[in-house]
Amino acid sequence: MIFVLVFIGLGIFFLSLILSFVPVGLWISAWAAGVRIGLFNLVGMRFRKVIPARIVNPLIKANKAGLDLVIDKLEAHYLAGGNVDRVVNALIAAQRADIDLGFERATAIDLAGRDVLQAVQMSVNPKVIETPVVAAVAKDGIEVKARARVTVRANIDRLVGGAGEETIIARVGEGIVTTIGSATTHKEVLENPDAISKNVLNRSLDSGTAFQILSIDIADVDVGKNIGAELQTDQAEADKRIAQAKAEERRAMAVAQEQEMKAKVQEMRAKVVEAEADVPRAMAQALREGNLAVMDYYQLRNINADTQMRESISKGSKDDKGNSGK
Repeated sequence: MIFVLVFIGLGIFFLSLILSFVPVGLWISAWAAGVRIGLFNLVGMRFRKVIPARIVNPLIKANKAGLDLVIDKLEAHYLAGGNVDRVVNALIAAQRADIDLGFERATAIDLAGRDVLQAVQMSVNPKVIETPVVAAVAKDGIEVKARARVTVRANIDRLVGGAGEETIIARVGEGIVTTIGSATTHKEVLENPDAISKNVLNRSLDSGTAFQILSIDIADVDVGKNIGAELQTDQAEADKRIAQAKAEERRAMAVAQEQEMKAKVQEMRAKVVEAEADVPRAMAQALREGNLAVMDYYQLRNINADTQMRESISKGSKDDKGNSGK
């Protein structure tokens, strides 16, 4: 009796182990849905480290939708790191929307890192991308701020290798800046904001991107700062500082030149004093050599004294005249 119970327990254990490794329930579901797949094929997926449910369930879904998909291609896409269920959902949505989307292109879009299902949905239901506030300056120096709404539709043919939403936003912002900058006055932009939309839309901004631009609508236009006046003010302030610096430079040069002239005057005075000191020595030398008589020397001294007396009298008379005038 104990042997029978042990045998039954071992049988149940091995049966549960086999059922956990062999997806019999999944195989039955596939056969019930009309998908013919071998049980050994499911076991082989286990050895290839493929989760059978990730392949069989999308295959059942595709078969019910009328898509003719091969299980080997689905398994290859799974092993490549793709999302099989999302690809199948995208193919079903594309079929319902009458969009030409093949399995190879769908898997390429998925492996490229893009959401292929979202792309198909965006092809049916366009998406609105709102740009940030773009500031530009018109020719009259007034800043104008604008914000646009860009309606785009996914371009299935250019999803692989095409630029994303950031490129669309950057190009639209560049077009807005160019249009506002070419306006003569900011009033032209405020009076006719749709001119921005027409100008930007005619620039073929969607070339090389994964989207097709359907429309560009200006959502808001505001007047900003008077950039021209601020620039003129800054320029005037800079010119004033330059003029002050040049004036200070000229003043410093004048002060330096004045000090230099004072030094030259002192130098000339020193030379005069030195020359005057040589006169007595020259006269003494002349007396010793007999070139100057004693009477001539005294006569020279009398002339010098007479000259000093006249100079003092002249200064005194000028002082008396000045005091009498006061």
